[in-house]
Amino acid sequence: MSTENVSAGTVSVDERTESPSPAERMDDIHLGELHLGDIDTVQLLTPDGSRLSDPRYDSWVADVGDEQLLALYEDMVVIRRIDTEATALQRQGELGLWPPLLGQEAAQVGSGRALRRDDFVFSSYRENGVAYCRGADLTDLVRVWRGTTASGWDPYAINMATPQVIIGAQTLHATGYAIGIQNDGSDAVAVAYFGDGATSEGDVNEALIFAATYSAPVIFFCQNNQWAISEPVALQAQRPVAERAPGFGIPSVRVDGNDVLAVMAVTRLALDRARGGGGPTFIEAVTYRMGPHTTADDPTRYRDASEVEAWRSKDPIARLAAYLSARGLLPDERSEAVSAKADAVAAELRAGCIALRDPEPMAVFDHVYTGAHTGLSRQRDHYSRYLRTFVGEDTTPSTALDQHDRLDRHNGLDQQDKRAS
Repeated sequence: MSTENVSAGTVSVDERTESPSPAERMDDIHLGELHLGDIDTVQLLTPDGSRLSDPRYDSWVADVGDEQLLALYEDMVVIRRIDTEATALQRQGELGLWPPLLGQEAAQVGSGRALRRDDFVFSSYRENGVAYCRGADLTDLVRVWRGTTASGWDPYAINMATPQVIIGAQTLHATGYAIGIQNDGSDAVAVAYFGDGATSEGDVNEALIFAATYSAPVIFFCQNNQWAISEPVALQAQRPVAERAPGFGIPSVRVDGNDVLAVMAVTRLALDRARGGGGPTFIEAVTYRMGPHTTADDPTRYRDASEVEAWRSKDPIARLAAYLSARGLLPDERSEAVSAKADAVAAELRAGCIALRDPEPMAVFDHVYTGAHTGLSRQRDHYSRYLRTFVGEDTTPSTALDQHDRLDRHNGLDQQDKRAS
């Protein structure tokens, strides 16, 4: 065995030069293994809830006492309940789509709770757990998925950009923001969340280059949930994903993404490094997407049930619960209180979702430009006349048309410039 210093600790890498065949890699994946053979993976809590000691990372969570552990447990339970409720809302026709995070709670809570309020998050569409940790309003989590708005929350209210659907694009946004942080002389950090599939995108590789070049204070947090929709990670990453970053000059670490304590430890270390001028860090959190890619996906078409069951035994919530229970910190009444809070949060989410109302048709033209624009005015006029074709003789005209007139007056458009309707 040879060793390479490609992380905050020492990572072991074997000398094998021959890559396994695609068939061999598929066999590995369907066994549901963590792929830990080639590179050291940080783990502080085993799947059965046993606490491991690691001198490289123990000090980074030495302050996490009993109450903090219970708070992390509660976060994960609540986030899972949010996720299952949103999935149910989609199945019942209340949401158009939902991207479940089931199984990835530890990766999101462990990292999200390590951040400061002035750090800024750039995420994909699956980081609703991180958004919860940042303080996003519950209803804001589902606005986009109900189709009532083009965005979800005010990014500057919680220091988290609205979800990026274009795969990997947020890594460039995070890197640019991080360079801005440098220019401002702040010690805040930008964090980009993305999945294993995104590492095949040019945007991610370009972001890594820029971040390394400018030593930007940014963390690249890859949630390797084993599947890029229906493509297993081993077909696009013949080596652990964390091994890619050192090629760009960025130190990396691979962590058990189902271990909330280990995730918090490596994230804190990366944050400290960035705040001290050490530049970017790449974190690969090895986890598993227990549900579908989105509610439009059927994972039974491309993965085995045995694989899902193998990963179920590594469940992040059950793992922490076992650790807490063994220490007498999770009696029935505490567990029931956490479940009750999760149910109350789910009820609030459901009520907020159902209360959302469709925007007026003409609202699509709002906020496109800050002032008058003749091209947009012409399109709005055409659309308003189109809408009038749906108004019957005994029907009150849509309030959307009143909105159209108000917009014209607000923008100061001269009546002579309007087309006759």
